[in-house]
Amino acid sequence: MRALDLHISFVREALVLLDSLRPEADIELSTDEPTTAWNEFAVARTVQAPGSLGERIYAALAGALAAGRPQVIILGSDSPGLPIDHLRVLLASPADVSLGPAEDGGFYAMACRKIAPAMFDGVRWSAGTTLQDTVEASRRCGLTVELGRPWFDIDRPEDLARLADAP
Repeated sequence: MRALDLHISFVREALVLLDSLRPEADIELSTDEPTTAWNEFAVARTVQAPGSLGERIYAALAGALAAGRPQVIILGSDSPGLPIDHLRVLLASPADVSLGPAEDGGFYAMACRKIAPAMFDGVRWSAGTTLQDTVEASRRCGLTVELGRPWFDIDRPEDLARLADAP
């Protein structure tokens, strides 16, 4: 039950963070199944596409860009305490793809102006190489890539100790 409580809290915190980007940004909550959780937030809701993490991220990016949005940012829900300025740096980047590096070798957010179907080919998810794999795959597709400011995310129980150190 503690893991569920943490997840609910982390998503709530991410929604509050993203709300500070209004009115210049639309906010959408994408979950793996329909839920009534977080109903206190007036945000659009979608159910994630099926497939691997890369396929789900790509589908969300492609759908938002196809809907006419000039830029899309995907934010994980497991980076508590993330400063809004970290997201603003990603959004201000002129690169096709701007990634917020997580200290464990992954990324906490991805902002895209342009995407390519193979941009996640060969990415080893939930590994210390996820960020580098994503950078390399995106560049192989001809996309420009920039990195934002590093932050941490919570993937394992031992990562919870970082919460005490978060500003």
